[in-house]
Amino acid sequence: MLKIGRLLRLTSLISCLCLSWAGLAHADAVTDWNAIAIQTIATAMVNGVPAHPGGAALLDSAMVQAAVYDAVVAIEGRFKPYHVHIPGASGSPAAAVAKATHDVLVNRFPFLSDSLDTTYHDYLSSHGLAEDDPGVAVGQQAAAGIIALRGNDGSFPSNPTPFFGGTDPGVWRPTPPAFAPMVTVWVATVTPFTLRTPDQFRAPQPPALTSHRYTKAYNEVKALGSVSGSARTPEQTDLALFWAANYQVVWNEGLRNLADAHVHNIAESARLFALANLAMADAVITVWDSKVQYLLWRPVTAIQEGDEDGNPETVGDPTWLPLIATPNYPDYTSGANGVTGAATRSLALFFGTDHINFALTTTNPAAVQQTRTYVRLSDAAAEVVNARIYEGIHFRFADVESRRQGRHVAQWIFSHFLRPLEDAGDEEDESE
Repeated sequence: MLKIGRLLRLTSLISCLCLSWAGLAHADAVTDWNAIAIQTIATAMVNGVPAHPGGAALLDSAMVQAAVYDAVVAIEGRFKPYHVHIPGASGSPAAAVAKATHDVLVNRFPFLSDSLDTTYHDYLSSHGLAEDDPGVAVGQQAAAGIIALRGNDGSFPSNPTPFFGGTDPGVWRPTPPAFAPMVTVWVATVTPFTLRTPDQFRAPQPPALTSHRYTKAYNEVKALGSVSGSARTPEQTDLALFWAANYQVVWNEGLRNLADAHVHNIAESARLFALANLAMADAVITVWDSKVQYLLWRPVTAIQEGDEDGNPETVGDPTWLPLIATPNYPDYTSGANGVTGAATRSLALFFGTDHINFALTTTNPAAVQQTRTYVRLSDAAAEVVNARIYEGIHFRFADVESRRQGRHVAQWIFSHFLRPLEDAGDEEDESE
């Protein structure tokens, strides 16, 4: 079992990003700088709101880990680069990691450049790394290549048109309490990191409102997902609260935990973080493609308007509300399950087994059980399917299908990218 005390505890305020490196407990620079990157991405705010909200933040961590990977393997060898080829690379891999991460983060969050500069210089100094180490130039080149690659990917358009869905039965529309337009609708058309197109693993048509499958899912979430009068057990409620979390933070902390315990080579470490973060980012793009394609309403809308859906087996309740506030984007498919499916499948492929002891810590202080331990990756993935129902924000079929999408994406990446140098071809299964 992994020791949770080894997990890095960063400060909660981005103004305190300059850390004391004497207390770092991670195995290598890849895990050190993943912690810095995820903290930066998760806490960066503009006018009191997240700088990169929702699934869009996963694009940032994918860029970071792609640049880190290309910098490390340029020096260490062993694996094919993701995008940036750097002939004759030399120097400290740790310096390359620090510079690659710093430069990508400054590009994505220029208003944090001063604190990121300080963090970078402090890290080099505390680790005995010279500012002119050849690895610095390698990291700089890797970051520049990834930044250029993603320069016109369709992310973060300057003036996106607000999207409010529709009003027909089954069609998504803004949900209480904020009734806000769909967040980051443009993620559905962003250029993927590894997939051919955003719709490569698009979900099939969701079940019709009058179908048995829809009826069963409707009545399940209505019974188990309500904020009051629910059929949930106390244990199910706490599971729901545990997974009402920032999935990017939870899974990257889990990656660091596993890397600290089991990965003892910096090239392997860089590959692990790149595989998982590229998969999570492309899974989110895949999920958003499905959300925009089908525009299925959320349970809160479906249940409040259940008497208007043409299905006599879905009894409406205009006062029904979910356990947690519904995110402002359509139901089908689930971002949380897409990300979790991608993360767990990436880990299973990397380690060659589903059976591995690991722990995850929630970001939600309302959960009674703050840390959960597992012996199988698939157990965590199964929990997330159920948790989103207990939270009252997804139908089961949206959870199950998105988990499948995330697994497909992870398998695609593992089969086609970041392969060993001696690998003669990429002929593995492309579908699962």
